[in-house]
Amino acid sequence: MTVTAPEDKKLMAPRRINAILDPGSVKYVANQTEGIGAVSATGTINGREVVVFSNDPSFQGGSLGAVEGNVITAAYKVAMEKQCPIIGIWHSGGARLQEGISSLKAFGEIFTAMTHASGKIPQISVVLGPAAGGGAYGPALTDIVILGPEGRIFVTGPEVVRSVTGEDVDMLRLGGPEPHGRRSGVVHVVSETEDQALADTRYIADLLGNQGKLDISKIGDADLGALMPESPTRAYDVHPIVDAVFDEGTGIELHPRWAPNLVTALGRFGDRTIGVIANNPLRLGGCLDATSAEKGSRFVRMCDALGVPLIVMVDVPGYLPGVGQEWDGVVRRGAKLLHAFAECVVPRITCVTRKSYGGAYIAMNSRSLGATHVMAWDGAEVAVMGPVAAIRILHRRRLAEVPPENREQVENELAEEHKITAGGLPRCIELGAVDEIVEPAQTRTALAKALAAAAKPDGSFARGDHGNIPL
Repeated sequence: MTVTAPEDKKLMAPRRINAILDPGSVKYVANQTEGIGAVSATGTINGREVVVFSNDPSFQGGSLGAVEGNVITAAYKVAMEKQCPIIGIWHSGGARLQEGISSLKAFGEIFTAMTHASGKIPQISVVLGPAAGGGAYGPALTDIVILGPEGRIFVTGPEVVRSVTGEDVDMLRLGGPEPHGRRSGVVHVVSETEDQALADTRYIADLLGNQGKLDISKIGDADLGALMPESPTRAYDVHPIVDAVFDEGTGIELHPRWAPNLVTALGRFGDRTIGVIANNPLRLGGCLDATSAEKGSRFVRMCDALGVPLIVMVDVPGYLPGVGQEWDGVVRRGAKLLHAFAECVVPRITCVTRKSYGGAYIAMNSRSLGATHVMAWDGAEVAVMGPVAAIRILHRRRLAEVPPENREQVENELAEEHKITAGGLPRCIELGAVDEIVEPAQTRTALAKALAAAAKPDGSFARGDHGNIPL
């Protein structure tokens, strides 16, 4: 399907809607005619009912006025009544200048409808052209934002930026994949083609709107330990481990280029939609920082609000230190992650693979924050800090007296003693900080049992009662 040719412009809105919904299921709202800048329809995705609205770029650039506002707010009303996902296809120049304040009023009413729907139904936006002015905030208020190759999101366009600030910038640099996929965190998924963007939209809508039930008989084990490096200090890419947790081929990563030291992904686990969060030691050594803490908190709150259980794969040495981090708000944004996990009511299972140290140990869904179940691989370390770093503080005077050629040997001996006195995993189990020790090759079945134990009698899971607007 190609929808970018000029002669097809009038067909963009219906063709895009038809590409998302199941064939034969599309029902357009009867009172919508040509000559307005928005269209809405109901239909199904894999048999599950959804509502879709789309800007029509063939009419005044898809700009939004009172009539278009009514189309979109009416679509939200239907989606809330049906308690089904709603998808917005954005290609809009923003407020319609000819209508003045009535256009701004329409945007305000749309934003109110989105806020009231937040956390109640899945909201997914796919941006396939400019989403300017008020049209930028529409996608930003939803749960998932997907950007097509021609998608551009910005509050103020290049000409105004140029006239006010003197910056020479085009729409791509101002609101394309680079600024929003890597720097701002506005966009969750960047798709290479428009067809792929529509397919990604359909897939994520199915994951969130048709979550399924956990079937542990379909969960087999895989040796996740074989995906780790032999050296316990060597960095590695966590993506193969995340992929191995999900049912094969079902995972889709959100924000892959924004704060890549923390991986967030949706997928199926025993046919049930789950979310996975994992530290990535290949980036910043797996440290948490201000940006990744915000990324994690947004993901946790979304999953909690929409009833998506969480699996948290932990290998974290702590928070990234530095003046830049303090100035970037690591305290404020790190507190969001603590808040998100502490308020979370969906089942959230933690697995510590190698280490979990300090404040980052608490933040990564620790038992003290209310984790449903915490497991650790044999040999994993849970502590205030690594043993070598700890003994260098605790025994700094003694080590200062050791000849340099013997210092490493003494440090290793003291570190082993510290592991014993600090307790290690046996002490963690005694305190209730860790519930069980599992073998890497049995991790998937252990996760499945823990998740199944947290289900209600009907197989469903608890769900948070709050919106998904970031704190």
